[in-house]
Amino acid sequence: MKLVTAIIKPFKLDDVREALSEIGVQGVTVTEVKGFGRQKGHTELYRGAEYVVDFLPKVKLEVAVNDDLLERVVEAVSKAANTGKIGDGKIFVYELEQAIRIRTGETGPDAL
Repeated sequence: MKLVTAIIKPFKLDDVREALSEIGVQGVTVTEVKGFGRQKGHTELYRGAEYVVDFLPKVKLEVAVNDDLLERVVEAVSKAANTGKIGDGKIFVYELEQAIRIRTGETGPDAL
């Protein structure tokens, strides 16, 4: 099992969610986050004063999947989140040691 974490632009969330649904992903956790990478920040004007916004709003998706679905999930997220511009985000893949469904006690791939 793998845990796929993706940091994407907020306006791409619906596109990514639809792409994941189409390949059979049943559960996704979404968190609003802030951060920066190569995109750095940007300056904004507020009440006549210029200030630097260091942390940009992003969305973090977490999806637990069986190994056989991993490549399709990564491809779906990559395509759906891509704008071709700086700041499109990143995808991280982690080994998922164990999963447990609290309600039924199912473990491993059955819990996903």
